[in-house]
Amino acid sequence: MLSRLFLFALLVLSTTSICVAQTREEKVRRDRQQVESNGYWIYNDLQQGLAQAKESKKPLLVVLRCIPCEECVKLDEDLMEKDQHLKPLMDQFVRVRLISTNGLDLSLFQYDYDQSFAVFLLNADKTVYGRFGTRSHHTLWSEDVSIEALSKAMQGALKLHANYDTIKASLKGKQGKKPDVASPEKYPMLVGKYRSKINEKKDIVKSCIHCHQIGDAQRDLYLRNQNPIPEQILFQYPHPKILGLILDPKQKAVVKNVQPDSIAAQAFFQKGDEILSIEGQPLLSIADVQWVLHHASEKDQLQAVIDRRGKQRNLMIDLPTGWKQKDDLSWRVSTWPLRRMVLGGAVLDDTTTAQQKNAGITDEKSMALKIRRLGKYGAHAAARKAGFQTGDVIISFDGKNDLLRETDILAYGVNALKPGQTTAVTVVRGQKQIHLKLPRQK
Repeated sequence: MLSRLFLFALLVLSTTSICVAQTREEKVRRDRQQVESNGYWIYNDLQQGLAQAKESKKPLLVVLRCIPCEECVKLDEDLMEKDQHLKPLMDQFVRVRLISTNGLDLSLFQYDYDQSFAVFLLNADKTVYGRFGTRSHHTLWSEDVSIEALSKAMQGALKLHANYDTIKASLKGKQGKKPDVASPEKYPMLVGKYRSKINEKKDIVKSCIHCHQIGDAQRDLYLRNQNPIPEQILFQYPHPKILGLILDPKQKAVVKNVQPDSIAAQAFFQKGDEILSIEGQPLLSIADVQWVLHHASEKDQLQAVIDRRGKQRNLMIDLPTGWKQKDDLSWRVSTWPLRRMVLGGAVLDDTTTAQQKNAGITDEKSMALKIRRLGKYGAHAAARKAGFQTGDVIISFDGKNDLLRETDILAYGVNALKPGQTTAVTVVRGQKQIHLKLPRQK
């Protein structure tokens, strides 16, 4: 049965076709009018929210949702307000919604920037109680987020707020290190192109810095200096499932399943375990788990405290070298520039056993990635111009045949290859092997 979350998403999708005449610019202006006339949310003014929270002694609920991003309707504020269980919880918070990342305080708002919807639960002194909002796939939101989970995260934040003086020390790790720049428009990649505020008089959509552009700008800092992109930047906010830890999307951090022979299995997690904390940090959502994983080292050990049938236990998560590289980049908006640089605008899919057999691949540990789509314009047309065709199966890239996923090629190519370098690529077209050259672009 579809949840309220997806009934709303389907409603939005069905009404979008009816409102074709309404431009994205008009939608942004209409959104502001609706929010301000309702008076339930503080619109795009964090300082006002902090002041109200300090005066009322309430915690803050800050929602970051870029209105021009039309995909982030799955947990829209309108749905949140109408949910009979969520609304009474929201009434206990000072509610702020931020609609762009222009001027965003990056020392405070650190999250997975490939998301278009994120929630921060804060104290008036800017201490972070928790984060909410997770993605692991372009469309399968139900595996990651739900109204039920948001409700539990808010309940957890209210409990932390009520005991703030005694638990404040445990929240220290939820604040990240000082960022490279204070706000997005100050990144070299974005400076001069955007201002600290969106232009509300003209071109609102064009003047908005999208969340994913922050991630693009972070990577650009390394690339422009010809330095490799660190794992923490390339594989941001690893999803718990790469540890074999499948969490219930309707709970805060409850284990739904543990994959056999996984890192989670070796740490002795069991189905039904409630993860209370990792590295001392109380957890309010899957996003909080990702926060801890994001800051873990390339090889690390993390201590988890769980509740198993009413009894607390300590578990140790042993993270081996290269563990972050198991995460998937293909769903991320940020792969768009990576595909341009490494694959010349090609988009790759995994192949079926039959397709692998047809390409002459019998070893499951050998590369066989099918070109699903080729770019047509500018730098994204490089693969097309180099002779690649839709349906080609890539079996070798730069002499390697062990890059089994599109993610593996992107991660390898962006760091191992230099701009201007030509890469040898072998594809199977029909029954014939063809050797092509692909440029590594800036």
